[in-house]
Amino acid sequence: MRIAVKEETIQLIERMPDDCTVEDILYELYFKQKVDKGLQDIREGRVMEHEEVQQRISKWSR
Repeated sequence: MRIAVKEETIQLIERMPDDCTVEDILYELYFKQKVDKGLQDIREGRVMEHEEVQQRISKWSR
C-alpha cells in the first residue's frame, strides 16, 4: 500500500535534523519529487540507451 503524500512528507521532515532550515526541507522535497518522477519514468518505459544520451550531449557542446 502506498503511503499518503502527506504522511510521507511528515516522515521525511521528521528524519531531518532539528536545526534544518525551510530551504533544507524544500530541497529535500524537490529532490524526492525528482527521484520519484524518474522512477515512474522507468516503470513506464521512458528511458534512453546510454549511447543515445551521449550523442545528444555531444550535440549540445558544439
